[in-house]
Amino acid sequence: GQPRNVQPFSDEDASIETMSHCSGFSDPASFTEDGPEVDEEATQEDLEYKLKGFIDLTLDKSAKTRQAALESLKSAFSSKILYEFIMERRMTLTDSIERCIKKGKSDEQCAAAGLACLLCVQMGSGIESEEIFKTLGPVLKKIVCDGTASIQARQACATCLGICCFIVTDDITELYSTMECLENIFTKAYQRDRDTNGVSSTHNTVLHVSALLAWTLLLTICPMNEVKKKIETHLHKLPSLLSCDDLNMRIAAGETLALLFELARETDADFFYEDMDLLTEKLRALATDGNKHRAKVDKRKQRSVFRDVLRAVEERDFPTEMVKFGPERMYIDCWVKKQTYETFKEILGSGMQYHLQSNDFLRNVFELGPPVTLDAATLKTMKISRFERHLYNSAAFKARTKARSKCRDKRADIGEFF
Repeated sequence: GQPRNVQPFSDEDASIETMSHCSGFSDPASFTEDGPEVDEEATQEDLEYKLKGFIDLTLDKSAKTRQAALESLKSAFSSKILYEFIMERRMTLTDSIERCIKKGKSDEQCAAAGLACLLCVQMGSGIESEEIFKTLGPVLKKIVCDGTASIQARQACATCLGICCFIVTDDITELYSTMECLENIFTKAYQRDRDTNGVSSTHNTVLHVSALLAWTLLLTICPMNEVKKKIETHLHKLPSLLSCDDLNMRIAAGETLALLFELARETDADFFYEDMDLLTEKLRALATDGNKHRAKVDKRKQRSVFRDVLRAVEERDFPTEMVKFGPERMYIDCWVKKQTYETFKEILGSGMQYHLQSNDFLRNVFELGPPVTLDAATLKTMKISRFERHLYNSAAFKARTKARSKCRDKRADIGEFF
């Protein structure tokens, strides 16, 4: 490993040194930038040397240094497949993550929880991942249920708990236990404020949203008899969340309802919901919401989502989406697949396409088969050179400038009348 030379420096010096090392990971594209031919083996060794240094720095005395190291590891794990490197150091990484979640403050806990998700995504489902989850699962549950912990940390740990459990667990008891933990969090949002018709808005809403989405993800891998029980319990309560002041809660509740209806109709083709008229009325109101007190961007987003939710509930229809990655295409044709895709996209960010191409676990989840291998000649014909990309961007920039100039000219002419 890299020798730890940060001890003689102050916290500020150590964090500056760390950030200078981390800058190479700030942009995932830096891993795949066009340029002259390089020695791949030497590049890989250099990358691994840096990553070893970051792993060492997760034990540093400075909180800033630890957090910067965690963020750098997150950027690398989301942008590269590092299975063999991680396999040799999985216990060290697990111990570092556990320590940061237990002893760190809010931002450090969030970064550590995010890294735990990516660690499991890299390892996939297997005995090694189960060992990681056995160590981290109880710690994550404790933070999620700890009312004294920061909301941001609890939110990150709830998301992490759902994703890691989805990836790792073959133990049905552990699956149900994790779902119960998340259920205990988001069901608190069902409680109505006596003075209003809507759901009382509290600072805990972001936590309730994350817990609901993580729970919904785990519901997609439950046995059908358990799915039926959950539908009976929650289908009549979830519509109350559609009245919440928070946009993200309304959207999460709407998408969960669409998914529950989809699962219910899979288990029973003649599934009947008693309050269908009242529910479709609520959904239609949200799909055509013109409330002047809400931001235009929020209204557009809400209307777009709830048009799809209404179609799912009322007409059993789903608007198929296509995702492109490399030479491949994936069609998202149901709410279960959409929920799963959106969850992993949130974790992997711009690295989602790369992982869909190369990550065996994700390819199994989305039934894409083994990774497609292309020879160097084929890749070269598909790749746009840096110069061509520069010309395209320049042309697009000029076109935007001209269009905006015309709009400004029109506004200037209108101003002459006053």
